[in-house]
Amino acid sequence: MPQISDPGAEYRTRLERWRGVFRNAERQSVRLGNYRLAVAGVFAVLAYLAFVRDALSGWWVLTPIAAFVALIVIHERIARSQSFAKRGITYYERALLRVDGGWPGTGSSGDELLDPAHVYAGDLDVFGKGSLFELISTARTAAGERRLASWLSNPAPASEVHERQPAVVEMRDEVQLREDLALLGEDIRAGVHVDLLTAWGSAPPVHFITGARLIAAVLAASSIVTFVGFMAHWFGLRPFLIAAAMALSMGFALRHGVERVISSLDEPVHDLEILSLLLARLEKASFESPQLRRLRADLETEGLSASAAIARLGRWMELLDSSDHLVLRLIGPAVLWRAQAAMAIEAWRRGTGPQIGRWIAAIAELEAISSLASFAFEHPGATFPELLEGGPRFEATGLKHPLMGVGQAVANDVMLGDEMRLWIVSGSNMSGKSTLLRSIGLSAVLAWSGAPVTASRLRISRLAVGASIRIVDSLQDGKSRFYAEITRLRQIVALTEQSTPVLFLLDELLSGTNSHDRRIGAEAVIRTLVHRGAIGLVTTHDLALTRICEEFGSRAVNVHFEDHLEEGRMSFDYRLKPGVVERSNALELMRAVGLEV
Repeated sequence: MPQISDPGAEYRTRLERWRGVFRNAERQSVRLGNYRLAVAGVFAVLAYLAFVRDALSGWWVLTPIAAFVALIVIHERIARSQSFAKRGITYYERALLRVDGGWPGTGSSGDELLDPAHVYAGDLDVFGKGSLFELISTARTAAGERRLASWLSNPAPASEVHERQPAVVEMRDEVQLREDLALLGEDIRAGVHVDLLTAWGSAPPVHFITGARLIAAVLAASSIVTFVGFMAHWFGLRPFLIAAAMALSMGFALRHGVERVISSLDEPVHDLEILSLLLARLEKASFESPQLRRLRADLETEGLSASAAIARLGRWMELLDSSDHLVLRLIGPAVLWRAQAAMAIEAWRRGTGPQIGRWIAAIAELEAISSLASFAFEHPGATFPELLEGGPRFEATGLKHPLMGVGQAVANDVMLGDEMRLWIVSGSNMSGKSTLLRSIGLSAVLAWSGAPVTASRLRISRLAVGASIRIVDSLQDGKSRFYAEITRLRQIVALTEQSTPVLFLLDELLSGTNSHDRRIGAEAVIRTLVHRGAIGLVTTHDLALTRICEEFGSRAVNVHFEDHLEEGRMSFDYRLKPGVVERSNALELMRAVGLEV
């Protein structure tokens, strides 16, 4: 299937479809509400004629009751359809925001997944509001979010990325499958927790008295038969009262085990409903890429369909939840409704629960792949990088910042590797220096997660990224900005002791100290990194630091961004140019805002 070139048009078409479904369900819901009121009125009339005036048989009362129950079932289906359509509307509205650039603050930021000590995640905006994670993640489970976060935080081995890329391409073109994965099940975002569900599935069994399920079924049947006999005037009320009393006694004997089962269900089993529908959809899909085919194989258990097993549990849960309905509150104790449902759920957990962890892991991986695929679909100009073996290399043509809109981002070329090890980037504030660093860092992150990159071409070796861009002081930890920065620099230098080559991205290196110490310290850090085989960029306002390129000869180069002051306003073209920036407009800008300098 060829890649769709206009994702916005595709999303808008699907959004209008879901809006139509929602409006239709809303009209049906109103009509059924009126029908239910009418049936309730008929019930009242028949009950009066049968039990007050004795003009009709009591059996007539069952007719409006059956009709009312049927209308409830139909109404619930329509309500589910309406809820489903609402999720579809929300899904595509947010998808359009991603395409049109208004997405920051609309998705899951992943703040809780950020390790403050991570060597690049905070500096490159991998997590947080307006972050790469928020842009990419379409995961609905905590397991899926964690899997995606892991991929964005740790470069994968080349073998894994080579397997992941075809899976992302295949899922990119499966717009309907990605929609289904995003919408199926109730919208419990980040609700499925691997540890919680795995622990629930493998917890020690809850014991009931021997034959409890059979005894409960017999007592329930006795209550039903004796009630029907009473209504049919076959015999009096006493047999029903005896059967109901025996059922109540049995319910009292089972109450502790039942409560133990029910108290453990609040999060785990309701979340499994999502998995049931997702697995059912996954089982219907046909995949070609090895990774997606492997995920399908991981879900296959001899004699067991994962989706069918979880759906069976879901049906028992529906029966348990229905015990809160008014009618079942009245008749439930006589038929041991809650006890029978609870014992059935416990039997399911004993037999099938140990498989839950493996199923969730497969869903998590699928959600992470789907998230990368959505990014690929929404960036039709993005390309998959060429992954290289050997020494450090980052060669990008037409590189753009992945978090910026198509009309905002300015493309630049970056060539690091072989002899070229260091770029010193000079220029004023807001000229594009930090944006360039983040564009490079995020492209490396995307490349080694298996995603495409926003560049015309990228050839990249496996690199350990280290960034010092957004360093702040910490009052809680008692650390100054300078101390926080040198701590990060120590982390980056320590990366060079490992086997993976380092890509360093240093913004305004050591700006928190005096110019003399800054120059000496910055030069020492840069020498150490380059001499240990790292490649990278350093931005600076201090033009004295640009002279370090003379020391490295052909292994280093100066580049810069220019700015222009026009009628008191700064303007930028955000395009890299060779050499050191030749002038500064800082004083002119200060005067333009009214400062006397």
